[in-house]
Amino acid sequence: MPTESRSPVSRRRLSIFGLVAGGIAVLVVVTGIRAREDTEAKLRQWTDNQAIPTVAVVLPDPKALSPTLDLPGRLEAYYRAPIFARVSGYLKSWSADIGARVKAGQVIAEIEAPDLDQQLLQARADLASQEASAKLSEATLNRRKTLISSNFVSMQEIDERTADLSNKNAAVKAGQANVERLEALAGYKKITAPFDGVVTSRDTDVGALINAGGNSGPAMFVISDIKKLRVYVNVPQSYVPSIKIGAKAVITVPDYPNRTFPATVEASSQSVDVGSGTTRMQLALDNAGGELMPGSYASVRMNLVRDGAPPLHIPASALIFNQNGLRVATVGSDDKVLFKTVTIARDLGRDIELASGLSPDDRVIVAPPDGMADGDPVHVVGSAPTTKTGPEKVSERPDVKG
Repeated sequence: MPTESRSPVSRRRLSIFGLVAGGIAVLVVVTGIRAREDTEAKLRQWTDNQAIPTVAVVLPDPKALSPTLDLPGRLEAYYRAPIFARVSGYLKSWSADIGARVKAGQVIAEIEAPDLDQQLLQARADLASQEASAKLSEATLNRRKTLISSNFVSMQEIDERTADLSNKNAAVKAGQANVERLEALAGYKKITAPFDGVVTSRDTDVGALINAGGNSGPAMFVISDIKKLRVYVNVPQSYVPSIKIGAKAVITVPDYPNRTFPATVEASSQSVDVGSGTTRMQLALDNAGGELMPGSYASVRMNLVRDGAPPLHIPASALIFNQNGLRVATVGSDDKVLFKTVTIARDLGRDIELASGLSPDDRVIVAPPDGMADGDPVHVVGSAPTTKTGPEKVSERPDVKG
C-alpha cells in the first residue's frame, strides 16, 4: 500500500520536472537563436560600415601669394650693332680685336676698293667735262644776246641756246651728285664704331674679300654697349598682371654665385606667345663695372603684386584628372562626396595654388579613393586643415559568436 500511494506523486513530479526541463531547453534555444541573429546583424552593420570609405579632409589654406617669382632669363647688350661693309673690296687692315673697348667714330678697319676709286675718278672727269660744256654754252648764249639788236640772230636761236644751257647746268648738277655719292661711299672704306662699346665679335681678317651689304655672310664686327644690359624673361600668362612696369627684380648668374644684381622691369611685349603661353618682358640692369656679359644665362627673381583675396592652396594629392577634367573631391555637410572643377594657378610641388573652383570652407579630401562618385557617403576623419598621407586605420572586425 505505501508503495502504491507514492507512485502517482512520483509520476507527477517527473511530469513537472520534464515540463521545466523542456521550458529551459526551449529558452536556451530561443536565446541562442536571438544571440546569433544579433551577432549577424552587428556583422552586417560592420560590413556596411566597412563598405563606406573613410577619408581625411583638409580646408583650403588661404596663403598669401609669394612675393617673388623665379624665372630663367637671358642677358643682352643694351645696344648691339653688327657692322657690315657698305663698299666691296678687300680688307686692308683692322685695329680692334674682340674685347677691345672702342669710342664712337673710332676707325676699327679699312677696306681697299680699287673699283670704287676708279669710279670716283671717272665721275670727277665727267663732272669736269660737263662743267666745261656748260661754260661754253653760257658764253655762246651771251654772245648771241649781244647780236639781237642788229637782228643778226633770231629769238628762236636765243631760246634754243637758253634751253641748251639749262640742260648743261642740269648735267653739271647730276655729275656733282654722282661725285658726292661716290665720295660718300669712299668714306665707308673706313669702318668706324657707331657708339662707345666693346667689340664682342670679329669675323674678318686682312685680305678677306668684302661684299657690300649684309646678305652675303656674317658681320665683320659686332659692337655692344655693355654698360647697361637688357634682361629678357618669358613670364607665364597667369603672372603677367602681377608684374608691374617699374617693379624690382634680383638677378643672379653662374659667374657670381654669391652675388646679386638689382634690375627693374622696363617693358612688356603686351602679347602672349601662342607656342609657350608666355609674355616677354624686358628688364634694365646696370653694368657700369662690366662684370656681366651679354648672352649669359641668368636667374631672375621678380617681385609680384596681386590685388584681392589671397589664393587657396590644397595638397597635390587631392587633385583628380580624368575625362571630366581637373577636379577636387569635397565632402558636404551631409558627409557625401561632391566633385568641384578647379583651375591651377601655380604648381608648388606638394601644394597646389588654385586660381578658381573652391571656397575657404570646402572640406577637401586629401587622397580620394578610386571609383568615388558624386553623392557617395564617406566617413570623415582629420578635419583639421593639415595635410595627411591617408585615412586613419579603421576599427577591428567584431568577434562572431554562437
